[in-house]
Amino acid sequence: MSKATRANTQSPAPRGGDRHDLIRVHGARVNNLKDVSVEIPKRRLTVFTGVSGSGKSSLVFDTIAAESQRLINETYSAFVQGFMPTLARPEVDVLEGLTTAIVVDQQRMGADPRSTVGTATDAGAMLRILFSRLGEPHIGPPGAYAFNVPSVRASGAITVERGAKTTVKATFNRTGGMCARCEGRGSVTDIDLTQLYDDSKSLAEGAFTIPGWKSDSQWTVQVYAQSGFVDPDKPISRYTKKEMRDFLYGEPVKVKVNGVNLTYEGLIPKLQKSILSKDKEAMQPHIRAFVERAVTFTTCPECDGTRLSEGARSSKIEGISIADACAMQISDLAAWVRGLDAPSVAPLLDALRQTLDSFVEIGLGYLSLDRPSGTLSGGEAQRVKMIRHLGSSLTDVTYVFDEPTIGLHPHDIQRMNALLLRLRDKGNTVLVVEHKPETIAIADHVVDLGPGAGTGGGTICFEGTVEGLRTGGTITGRHFGDRAAVKDTVREPTGTLEIRGATANNLREVDVDVPLGVLTVVTGVAGSGKSSLVHGSIPAGEGVVSIDQGAIRGSRRSNPATYTGLLDPIRKAFAKANGVKPALFSANSEGACPGCNGAGVVYTDLAMMAAVATTCEECEGKRFQAAVLEYRLGGRDISEVLAMSVTEAEEFFGAGEAATPAAHRILGRLADVGLGYLSLGQPLTTLSGGERQRLKLATHMAEKGGVYVLDEPTAGLHLADVEQLLHLLDRLVDSGKSVIVVEHHQAVMAHADWIIDLGPGAGHDGGRVVFEGTPAELAAGRATLTGEHLAAYVGA
Repeated sequence: MSKATRANTQSPAPRGGDRHDLIRVHGARVNNLKDVSVEIPKRRLTVFTGVSGSGKSSLVFDTIAAESQRLINETYSAFVQGFMPTLARPEVDVLEGLTTAIVVDQQRMGADPRSTVGTATDAGAMLRILFSRLGEPHIGPPGAYAFNVPSVRASGAITVERGAKTTVKATFNRTGGMCARCEGRGSVTDIDLTQLYDDSKSLAEGAFTIPGWKSDSQWTVQVYAQSGFVDPDKPISRYTKKEMRDFLYGEPVKVKVNGVNLTYEGLIPKLQKSILSKDKEAMQPHIRAFVERAVTFTTCPECDGTRLSEGARSSKIEGISIADACAMQISDLAAWVRGLDAPSVAPLLDALRQTLDSFVEIGLGYLSLDRPSGTLSGGEAQRVKMIRHLGSSLTDVTYVFDEPTIGLHPHDIQRMNALLLRLRDKGNTVLVVEHKPETIAIADHVVDLGPGAGTGGGTICFEGTVEGLRTGGTITGRHFGDRAAVKDTVREPTGTLEIRGATANNLREVDVDVPLGVLTVVTGVAGSGKSSLVHGSIPAGEGVVSIDQGAIRGSRRSNPATYTGLLDPIRKAFAKANGVKPALFSANSEGACPGCNGAGVVYTDLAMMAAVATTCEECEGKRFQAAVLEYRLGGRDISEVLAMSVTEAEEFFGAGEAATPAAHRILGRLADVGLGYLSLGQPLTTLSGGERQRLKLATHMAEKGGVYVLDEPTAGLHLADVEQLLHLLDRLVDSGKSVIVVEHHQAVMAHADWIIDLGPGAGHDGGRVVFEGTPAELAAGRATLTGEHLAAYVGA
């Protein structure tokens, strides 16, 4: 024993800092929380449960995590804070014992074309360093293998200050890995010129066929006609080579049109800047249709879609280039890296192996590093973000997860649970918002919110251990042990939807008959090919209504009434009853309060400090002008109607003076999907994930279609809500619809009439149909992973 070792090995007396082992929340009132007070143990795994809309996210994300991040942001200089998102202080009396919060949510990753799984994690960077050390022939530093780094060459005179100043000639080179043709995107855009103009006509005759471009009055068209570069009276097909070049690709130059100075620019760059650079999903429908018609995306012919330059593709390690490595399934890439023997980069290889093994362990071994991050589902994106934290050296951190098991097969949930426990055992506080009983069961501490949703929730119903929850008498406790039974009799199909030779993504020439007129569930482990089969092979034509997991688009001005189209019949009913224009009853149009422009709150931007939202004093948060509130329908003004819950509004518009059949039908669909507690004017930005999913389902139920395709409709649903969803699916089938559901939840599997199970594994280990039949046959056979878990669930 060295002299520096302390002789006295007895534990030191506890210090004051050791007593701070709780996160205390007192008087939280964010969103629907009703003066919530709770104590959460640190360095433990705490699961927050409750029905959708009960206040879980409001407590965990909008209160605890938001305040932690706000306090950390305040430690930076005012200059740095100016570049950071501004966070307002949550409405809470006391928050004590907070630690640094790292939020791992389900927000989709950015859809930037140059963002991939490799760039979103450390794996891509480590792989580039590996090739820069071991690749043959050696082409340069790590940047030479990066598709986001262009090659740069420069030459010229530089001044060297060494004794007397001298001017010398110098050249500068930087080798990048970016493909020069596609600029690292992997695809190039071709514009169909026939969709832009009719070349048999002249500009004066209205040759342009671009939406909104009219030859007689549109300034943009006048710039081309009067620029002097082309003859406006000559048909485009008769332009000379120079005229055509100037017309299509001319550099920006100032021209005078009708005495006004304007900028002339070639048609192609003009469209690139004005239309094609915008988000296609945010375009108006007729503009989006034009873009889809006029622009085709094709694989880059120079790099073959790899995004990399020829030099980067030529450098190889044991016959594998970095493009080959990034295209490999990650589980295969991990095996290849494990086989490399290079003592000079041993620490790098160890770190890369650990990162790639984490992908496999977390259930993402079927991805590849060149997969665009914008194509990942919410659950996949959340797990990719987790990769960054698994190898972190940080301890005493609060990790906040939003339903980490979403999109996971029961087989994968067990591995996710192990990862959550591993984070906890490193000395971190782990807070999880979750509905799955498999994850609730591993919690050290459970906080159950409710008892209902919306205004019926926002209180703590139970706090304690999992065993206490089972006997606590709350909705979660009562449903914790629920097990749906396999049907004794199943419906007979009325026909079949034939899929032949499906090869989308990892599917292997799949032939399958999907029965119609029944409830069909497509299942299998994550990455087995379910979505590829359902969305890639079932024609999304006439009669097919597809409801995927895409995020709802809407600003803080959007609400359930505007999103579902409910506000239109309500405005018309008010207008008819009062003999005025419908636009008066829109907070985004003529009826808006002038003080807040119809927002209900006034946002005050305090430069470097957080923006402050205060209720508008003029309209008192009602969003409408005082004159508009004088008009009534059934004794209520428009602001009172928007404050109603769906259930209350359904009764109001169902009979009496305010009877409006069109509004009543939409409200009925909202009630059918379990959103009766939502207020019509609640901003979409405050809805939970489960509420948004069901809002989308209610909207699509109005569409005329014989086949409904649902992608994991139980995402974000409480155990009690799943039961209601099953009743809704039954009603759809009984009304003559065919319902096809991609799902992992065993209750939905057990309730199905027919199951198609894909697998047996993920990625190239999947892509095959491993079972077709009834749930009872699947559970009895136990021949697949799904069969084993379903049998355990139903107690077969």
